[in-house]
Amino acid sequence: MKKLLISFLVIAGFTGFAQAGGDAAAGKGKAAACVACHGEGGNSMAPNFPKLAGQSERYLVKQLKDIQCGALSAEEQKAQKCAGRTVPTMAGQLDNFNDQDLADIAAYYAGQAISGGQAKAANAVKGEEIYRAGIRSKGVAACTACHSPTGKGNAPAGYPALGGQHADYVAAQLRAFRAAADGLPGRDNDGDTKIMRDVAYRMSDSEIDAVASYISGLY
Repeated sequence: MKKLLISFLVIAGFTGFAQAGGDAAAGKGKAAACVACHGEGGNSMAPNFPKLAGQSERYLVKQLKDIQCGALSAEEQKAQKCAGRTVPTMAGQLDNFNDQDLADIAAYYAGQAISGGQAKAANAVKGEEIYRAGIRSKGVAACTACHSPTGKGNAPAGYPALGGQHADYVAAQLRAFRAAADGLPGRDNDGDTKIMRDVAYRMSDSEIDAVASYISGLY
């Protein structure tokens, strides 16, 4: 468990780059097209689209860069030494944005307040236990190690805020990490330590659904 917690703290996949400072005012205009899916101020109404409001600039820039990279061929990704994240609904959306544009968009969303969600009562106890204590029998560390007891994440380290996020979206991402860990198409942009893939791989569907539900109501 100690080794796993250390891996959480040193994971480079979320944090391994520097970024220029973003201009939130400029970012608001550049994010105009994002409203269609991610909602006004980054609070999406559709559970399959993530809420972007309140995420740290560092995390948002990382994900935006990874999505840009994911649109490249395998050869281009290797040449640019980037970690691709394939998100079909984002196809073409970031093609014309440079690094400063991404930083501006990230700064805008980082300054918005995330709306709250609601945990399902049936999953609340199990979900809270997993979030705060992990699953010792499976070697799953507590989510609080990186995402904080209150779900605020760790902005300096680039760990995402989770509290208030759509349960459906959180569950989908955990399943995507689990699929990638199993060698299937999924999400693998968690760095060389594969920490999220390792965690999700050890979790059952019911455990994923429970912690995702709890996270939605944590804000």
